Amino acid sequence: MATVQVLPRGVHLAQGFLDRTKQEALRDSLRDAAARAPFYTPVMPRTGKPFSVRMTNCGPLGWVSDKAGYRYQPNHPVTGKPWPAIPEMLMTAWETLSQYPHPPQACLINYYAGNARMGLHRDEDEDDFNAPVVSLSLGNSCVFRIAQGEGRAPTVSLKLHSGDALVFGGPARRAYHGVDRILPDTSTLLKSGGRINITLRRVTFPEP
Repeated sequence: MATVQVLPRGVHLAQGFLDRTKQEALRDSLRDAAARAPFYTPVMPRTGKPFSVRMTNCGPLGWVSDKAGYRYQPNHPVTGKPWPAIPEMLMTAWETLSQYPHPPQACLINYYAGNARMGLHRDEDEDDFNAPVVSLSLGNSCVFRIAQGEGRAPTVSLKLHSGDALVFGGPARRAYHGVDRILPDTSTLLKSGGRINITLRRVTFPEP
């Protein structure tokens, strides 16, 4: 008998949203973007403890973390250069998945090596919470966890595979979520293994 996954209200999973050909095309476009905005290792506010993931951004704004705090800014924190444009494939994915009339302003790209994880956290550095967060997965599968309510518990765990898209908005827009672990050898998309996660976000309110 098939298992039915019950997701929190406001969370939508589109399994296999990107087929293998589209995954490869997106991987290559992200490689081009990373050549202009290299992956770097952010650190936690105050403590300076390094993240286990490496990250970069595309778009007018990029999310960064350092000892001064979390924020969005228009330039790479290491090179000082503007972030590259969001690839057209991702703009199309936003239009298809978000059901939101305005474009994303930030595209955060996280690379998870085999032992990387992301603790439970909320995306709440934005002004516009009417727009959902759109997340796409490439590479090895992961165990993703998201809370069912306003607190950190109870949570629902699900596996995200290469090509899957996850959207959380409405009552789940500020839900706690995180990545518990990466499942090795579950994809051949990335030569070095690991997982890439892309999150598209609207940061500011649209102009009237």
